[in-house]
Amino acid sequence: MEKLSLLIDGLSNRLGQLFSWLTLGMVIVMATIVVLRYVFQIGSIALQESVIYINALIFTFGVGYTLKEQGHVRVDIFYSRLSHRQRAWDDLCGTLLLLVPSAVFIIWVSWDYVAISWQIREGSAEASGLPYVYLIKSALLVLPCLLLLQGISELLKAVVTIRRLDS
Repeated sequence: MEKLSLLIDGLSNRLGQLFSWLTLGMVIVMATIVVLRYVFQIGSIALQESVIYINALIFTFGVGYTLKEQGHVRVDIFYSRLSHRQRAWDDLCGTLLLLVPSAVFIIWVSWDYVAISWQIREGSAEASGLPYVYLIKSALLVLPCLLLLQGISELLKAVVTIRRLDS
């Protein structure tokens, strides 16, 4: 169990660190948009849409890393006062009762939306926009899958902690 958890954590680390560099890219693109607009009076819908794409990629591929690093919203006034065993049980129950159903629901409600986008090879509604909207809509499926994967790792860690502390 621990090896699988480490493998998943490693994947989340690599994806999180790799895609975190896109924040720099997003800042550069936004600065370029501002300079083009206000210095040269040139607007670019494709550049503006690319900021949305980059932002979506950062969130999609950083979600597992954020969960692994305990960066998601949590009511710390309670959690911080719990023992290690109680925290493990809280993590276990939260994963099974909240994370898994939420991620599965997101996949379920997004599936047709993404599939239709792929079928028609959806592009931007703007003539000069980016042509690959269907690719970015795929993030609606990738994000909950990565969240589920890291959730499995957190679940395994919780089980190991509970077993260790109970013995």
